[in-house]
Amino acid sequence: MAQQAAFNYDNVQIFTGLPVPGGNGGLPQPTAPAGGHALASVDEFRAAAEVQASMAIAKRYPRDEYAAYTRIMAACKRQSLAESAVYAYPRGGATVTGPSIRLAEVLANAWGNIDYGYREIGSGPGYTDVECYAFDKESNSRACRTFRVQHVRSTRQGGKGLTDPRDVYELVANQASRRVRACILQIIPGDITEAAVKACEETMQRAGGDVPLVDRVRKMATAFQGLGITTEMLERRLGHKLDAAIETELAQLRRIYTAIKDGAAKREDYFELATALPDQSADKPARGAAQKHNGKAPVDQPAEV
Repeated sequence: MAQQAAFNYDNVQIFTGLPVPGGNGGLPQPTAPAGGHALASVDEFRAAAEVQASMAIAKRYPRDEYAAYTRIMAACKRQSLAESAVYAYPRGGATVTGPSIRLAEVLANAWGNIDYGYREIGSGPGYTDVECYAFDKESNSRACRTFRVQHVRSTRQGGKGLTDPRDVYELVANQASRRVRACILQIIPGDITEAAVKACEETMQRAGGDVPLVDRVRKMATAFQGLGITTEMLERRLGHKLDAAIETELAQLRRIYTAIKDGAAKREDYFELATALPDQSADKPARGAAQKHNGKAPVDQPAEV
């Protein structure tokens, strides 16, 4: 038997999946990092390796769809989740409802083998570029949204530029959460999402228990006061006193509360906010007459949430 020739593999480049440059014997070769960018290249290679490893684990331990569905239905029986599972906001004279980011997160975690989140991909004076994503590591399907967040908060007096890092972070996180929700719901099967929403609605119908409806309505009104929304505003929207609210209207108020609290909508999208009277010293008698006529002091405009 002929003796096998010895080969020297010292010059063989590591496979990285990058395009193959000429003169390398057909083997992929990583691009040489430019000066000062070596650490960035190492981080990119590490991130790619982590993704490949997580996909390999997902293939080895695929999800049990029946068990995942059971976990989702069990989670939807929790009242704390059901109360924040659906949002509602007005558009074109109608009210749009859908699964909230809280429910989307529960769906993704229970469904399993899904990676989701957001990351900042760029920034500049007064703006941040963000990428939101959801990645099913089993099917290799990915949903992605890329958008720009202007560091401006909308108020009734116009746009207000943000300079505090915490305000900027909260603004970016708030807008990113809605895109993350859309990405997750694009990955999760639609029938699973519909079943979860229906289960949460059934949980809310059973949530009353022995507590009278009027007490639950008053508790909801107290929660709205924390957002600067008074009982009078709620009654103007319902068209009647809170004591006359029905179960369906209470569920609608919960959805509105979730939408405003999560930043999906503003208070003025649902309610007529009280406007502060002009501060004119020469008009004090007229203001006093108005107070006497209304039986109460004028209400100042609440601060923006």
